[in-house]
Amino acid sequence: MSLKVVFSFLSRIFYGWRMVGLVSAIRIVGGGLHQFGFTVFFLPISQDLGLSRAATSLAFSLSRAQGAIEAPLVGYLIDRYGPRPILVTAVFLAGVGYILLSWVNSYTSFMIVYLGVICLAFVAGFIHSPMVVANSWFIRQRARAMTVVSAAVPIGGALISPLLAIGVTSIGWRWAAFASGCIFLLVCLPLSFQLKRSPESMGLLPDGDVAPADTGAISSADTTNKNANADLTSRQAMKTWVFWVLVVSMTARVTCYSAATVHFVPLMVWKGLSEGAAASLLGAFAFANLVAHFVLGWIADRVNKPKLLAACQLLPALSVPPLLWDLGYWQLWFFTIVFTLLDASFPIVWATVGDFFGRRHFATVRGSMSFFYMWGSFAGPVLAGAIYDRTESYRTVLWIWFSLLSFATLLILFLIRPWTKRMKPIKA
Repeated sequence: MSLKVVFSFLSRIFYGWRMVGLVSAIRIVGGGLHQFGFTVFFLPISQDLGLSRAATSLAFSLSRAQGAIEAPLVGYLIDRYGPRPILVTAVFLAGVGYILLSWVNSYTSFMIVYLGVICLAFVAGFIHSPMVVANSWFIRQRARAMTVVSAAVPIGGALISPLLAIGVTSIGWRWAAFASGCIFLLVCLPLSFQLKRSPESMGLLPDGDVAPADTGAISSADTTNKNANADLTSRQAMKTWVFWVLVVSMTARVTCYSAATVHFVPLMVWKGLSEGAAASLLGAFAFANLVAHFVLGWIADRVNKPKLLAACQLLPALSVPPLLWDLGYWQLWFFTIVFTLLDASFPIVWATVGDFFGRRHFATVRGSMSFFYMWGSFAGPVLAGAIYDRTESYRTVLWIWFSLLSFATLLILFLIRPWTKRMKPIKA
């Protein structure tokens, strides 16, 4: 195939998919070196600096709290200045942060670099900005775009984190951290400069749609569509009951899922597996997550999103009670495969947020929501650990997960009719 044919094919691809591919590539690097990579650095840093596991874990928990506090400001800045300056700054800080990490020699310096530079950058540039890009460039294919962006992190964990582990083993964690910083600066920084804010900034329309030839003739259906999808500010969104239904349901989701991911191996050991078998099941958990991302993303733009979200919360809820029974190995696999729907369906949550509140102020609305629901990811693992320490059993924890997810499912059901009514003009 000649280069001319390749370039001709690429030129026909909607520019929004190029932007999604760009931010996804950045998230693959960030997911492999940081989000999953922190686990690789955990023990070497603890041993080198003489830290307890509790002290090192505190950095992870505080990063979640920091992300909740930081999110509203980050959302405002992205809506005000666009995602590119935020992403460029974040990538630069991530690179510098990992280079500085290779020089830390105390717990204080480790916390300052990890929380004050690396995590500060990661939340702004690698979590919020890419989702805003997907929401800005797409409407009808919003869920698919967000799914691609979201799936980039587990892809990075699967492809890059094993290489990072080899690097830590062969050259030491300090040189591996230094190399990670260089990769952020040499690979991700040039990519971040290529980001475009929105299709309108390039004279295009979302989803690659073509503008009518006679722009003066605006049909009543077009007017209805515009009104039905009017953009709401964060303050306006917070005055709607839809906003709080989504926040409460997301809080329940992240409380359960974050606790499950942190306690997955201990939970399986409690059920009678060896640590090795539990770790193997954890690998299946991650793989199921990746597959479910793409399956749900393909389905979401073709169905009622709240209905799909309700199913993606009900099924994980139903996978919990079998863990309370001693029936055999099947319930462990059922839980492993189904519970991952909580994370895999999160792009659909943000696509639903975009459907309800629009594109213009999406980052600010997302940041406001994150301020509330992110505390669930901070509290979930801590609560599960405290209950187990007190009872030496996960039975109470499992009943809490079942109750929270059942409640979240009921809340999402209330969004089905409002979403249908709002999206009718788009399908007309």
